[in-house]
Amino acid sequence: MLRSLIASLLLASPLFAGASNSLLDVSPDGKLLAVANTDNGTVSVVDLKSRKKLHEFPCGDHPEGVAWAGKSGMFLATVYGDDTVHFYDAAKGHQFGLTVDDEPYGIVTTADGKFAYVTHDYPGTVSEIDIAARKVTRTFQAGPNCRGIALAADEKSIFVTEFFTTKLHAIDLASGKITDTWPGYGSDNLARHVVLHPKRPKAYISHIRSRVEAHDARGSIFPQLSICDLWEKPKDEKRRRSIALDTYNDVYVITNPWEAALSPDGKKLYTIYAGTNDMNVSKTFDDDYREAERIGRATRIGRHPRAIRLNPEGTEVYVYNTLDRSVGIYDADMKSLAAITVTEEVRSKEWLRGKELFQSALPPMGSARWIACSSCHPDGLTDGRVWHNPEGHRKTPNLFGLGHTHPLHWSADRDESQDFEYTIRGKLMRGRGLTDGPLKLGKAFEAIALAEKMGGRSKDLDALALYTNAFPVRLSPHKLTDGAKRGQKLFASAETQCAKCHTGAYYTDSQLKKPFNLHDVGTGLGADEKMGPKYDTPTLLGVYRLPNYLHDGRAATLMDVLTTQNPGDQHGKTSHLKKEELEELVAFLKALPFEKPPEETPNTVKDFEKEFRYPRPKE
Repeated sequence: MLRSLIASLLLASPLFAGASNSLLDVSPDGKLLAVANTDNGTVSVVDLKSRKKLHEFPCGDHPEGVAWAGKSGMFLATVYGDDTVHFYDAAKGHQFGLTVDDEPYGIVTTADGKFAYVTHDYPGTVSEIDIAARKVTRTFQAGPNCRGIALAADEKSIFVTEFFTTKLHAIDLASGKITDTWPGYGSDNLARHVVLHPKRPKAYISHIRSRVEAHDARGSIFPQLSICDLWEKPKDEKRRRSIALDTYNDVYVITNPWEAALSPDGKKLYTIYAGTNDMNVSKTFDDDYREAERIGRATRIGRHPRAIRLNPEGTEVYVYNTLDRSVGIYDADMKSLAAITVTEEVRSKEWLRGKELFQSALPPMGSARWIACSSCHPDGLTDGRVWHNPEGHRKTPNLFGLGHTHPLHWSADRDESQDFEYTIRGKLMRGRGLTDGPLKLGKAFEAIALAEKMGGRSKDLDALALYTNAFPVRLSPHKLTDGAKRGQKLFASAETQCAKCHTGAYYTDSQLKKPFNLHDVGTGLGADEKMGPKYDTPTLLGVYRLPNYLHDGRAATLMDVLTTQNPGDQHGKTSHLKKEELEELVAFLKALPFEKPPEETPNTVKDFEKEFRYPRPKE
């Protein structure tokens, strides 16, 4: 009975513009395409009949989603770095900017264009926006690091994915409460999108699997497609199944599935792979067993595809090949019809080449095509995982502020970003590498990269380093309250000694000068650890949004860092602090950074772009 009810709700209306999150959205009449240009900080409008870009409008720091507001001729864009949602008239440009919760990512709109729903990567909420009133009317809790969002056809519920875990949550829009959850496997990782079947109660999630106990190109990271049944089932029946995509194309490997789209009749599923520049077209089934089957072979498309949409008739497919700065237009069978440049190139050639290498699993980055730098560091973020590396358990750090916080790795075994040539050529990526000639080799766990001067040996390697060093630090959404200011005094006091190591504008005593400042904070013991017990001091900027703490992720919260994971006061003297004082110290840490850090310090590496800038495009 319940299954029939949910199915009828999903069938209440056909697919419409803005029903799932993407960098692309097609207007309800199929005439216009809205495009979010993340790198350049703009949004574009394309005429799909004439195949021409009509406009490009300024937007801000990293737009991550667009959605048309019904038939109004207006579309909305989420701006991740500015914490805003912008309203645009497709012909006239920017109309209004609305401040919302931190890190707005995905956006969907109702068919009548009255309401929009926005996911917030941090702090894990969904905002409801009254489009006509141009204000946030409600905020829902939605699970940590939520990104993907899709609106059910009856518009009574939304479905949201957690980025790190790939969990799918159903949220009832009447109550604003989570009513159901479809958990994934422990290895499931990095889901930024979800799409709903137009005729059956099914949700499709493109993501990867991260097997943290493996450290090899062919065993660590895999492409995956999860399918969730949206009706209730007996407890002994699975409601979520997973298709391993690593063998989906026989021996042809595809990497980093980023987004998918369904044809209007639900019979075809189109999946794009951002790491190998490929796409699969699949036939969907109604038997709740096979779910999907590949049609033909994987199709090679443009560089770094990150968005896909179909027109309302299902006769054309639009793919945003982001590093080509163009939208490819294909027929339903993926025959190329046209390519439209949607934004001007404003980045340096070196930065653009660095990003291409960072996002790519293709040669020379990887001979096996399984892993890209972005598989663990998506857009400079952490993947939220603790990897069982040969040298010991290591948490994946964010790369924000990397250009100011050398040396690299927890054990400070690298002093240049160019030293990642060792990773590219190693077992994890198995690439040919970006330089010619042999590398110095040392004994097991010896920091041999410190003896190699890698900078200047290859334009590609220098470009990769430039890009890797240039991820910006953004201000914390947590304010420096009176309690946090008291925590700041505790942090800086000689009593706690926190600021002895976490010092300077980037709250770290990391330095390029040798010998490096390494510290034993009591966490480096154990049979698995081969390079401890001393570690480099990580920056505290942006620490509020990390899913775990310390080099091996043993601390689940910042409070754990100060209490349960600080035996003997080796990591600052905190055992004597009262509960209120500990809470104030945590409040201060969460407020970092409360002001913009300097663009250059004595520890800043040379020759990289210090700031992401967004020139106003020419009209």
